[in-house]
This record gives sequence, structure tokens and C-alpha cells, in this order.
Amino acid sequence: TFFPAVLTLPAGSSATFFCNISMENDSGSEYSLNWYKETNHSQTQKIAEISRNNPQTKTGKYLLTNHTPAFKIKILNLHQNDSGSYYCGLITFFEPDKVMESNRSHLVVTAAPEKMNATDEPEMEEGNTLDHIKAVLLGILLLAGAVVLLIFGYLTVTYRRGDVQKPPSENMPAEEKPPGASVSTVDYGVLEFQWDQRTQVLPATQPVDQTEYATIIFPEEKPITPERGKKHQD
Repeated sequence: TFFPAVLTLPAGSSATFFCNISMENDSGSEYSLNWYKETNHSQTQKIAEISRNNPQTKTGKYLLTNHTPAFKIKILNLHQNDSGSYYCGLITFFEPDKVMESNRSHLVVTAAPEKMNATDEPEMEEGNTLDHIKAVLLGILLLAGAVVLLIFGYLTVTYRRGDVQKPPSENMPAEEKPPGASVSTVDYGVLEFQWDQRTQVLPATQPVDQTEYATIIFPEEKPITPERGKKHQD
């Protein structure tokens, strides 16, 4: 018997079939187990052979192992042209008419998975990650710019509002200050009146010396007292 009946595997993998033999009266005679491949149900090709006393052998891409009464064949590195029907044939020596063939098993080798898909996914993920980082950085820059603009606008408005709220007298030069309510100041000074030397008055009738006081109001500028006038002349 030959099993499994059907195997479907991708290219690049390995396929394993088993051939199980049963000899009713094993008298120790020699035998050989051949492995065949049949394509298009017409062309048969012998691909490998193992003898009874050989535990393992490797022929090309075929690895044969003896596990009497079962024999294993492993087809390595499958290609799509390995698809076809496989079977084994038992040939006994020194006994005529002892050639037996097993049933057929079918192997289907499919195309290997596209490696581009496996490699594209990381590239796409990497590209997506880079785009995400760029978007985050752009968002941070935009946010920082907006904060700077807000601070600048706030400072500008505050500065202008401070100028508007200042009293007009502070924004005007000292010479241009509007006149406030006039406040009269009173300063007292002593005025000395000299006697006319040409007027002779008898001692008997000479009046007593008198001191006259005058009040002078200077509404706009500071009055000049005799002491200040003296300093001004100096």
C-alpha cells in the first residue's frame, strides 16, 4: 500500500510518502523496493531504489528510509514539475513472478507564496510609521506656532491697551500740559518806602514810622520775593 492518497503542498516544501509491504512467508530472501513517478498517466519513471538491508539512502532530491515493513520517501525542495502520481514496486529475487506494484498517490505542488507580500508589509508598515511620525511632528510645530502667535498677540494688545489707558497728561510733553484750575498763592513780603530827602518835616510834626503791608497775587507763576529777586539779579 502507498499513502497518503493525495498531497497538496507549496513549492519549496517537502513531501513524504510511505510504502508498506507485507510478505506472508519471509524466508529471508532478498528484495528491492523501487519508487516510481508517473506523469500524464502514461510516462513512468523510476526515481529511486532501496534494498532490504539498506537503512537509508539518498538519490538526488529523494531521501529513502527503511522502517521495515514500512519504507519512507521524502521528496525535498518541491517544484511545480514534481506534481504527478507516485507509487512503489516490490521486486523479490530468486522467486519468479514476484513483482508487485502499489496503488497510486497524487502529489500537487502549488506556487510558492509570493515573498513580495511578506516584504511589502513591513515596508508599508515602516512607511506608515514614518508618515505618522511626520504628521505628529507637523502637528507639534503647528501647535507651537499657534501658541507663539497667541502670546505675541496678547502682548501686543496689552501694550496698546496700556498706552490708551494712560492719562493724557502722561502722554503729553510737560510744555503741552493743559492748564489746570488756577490756584492763587499768597506770599507776604516787606516793602520799604524811602522818605523823600527833599521834604523837610519838622521834628515836632514828623509822624511815627509806619510799616505798610501789601498782598500781591500771582495767578500763573511763582511770585518773586525780594530775596528771590536778589538771587535772580546775582
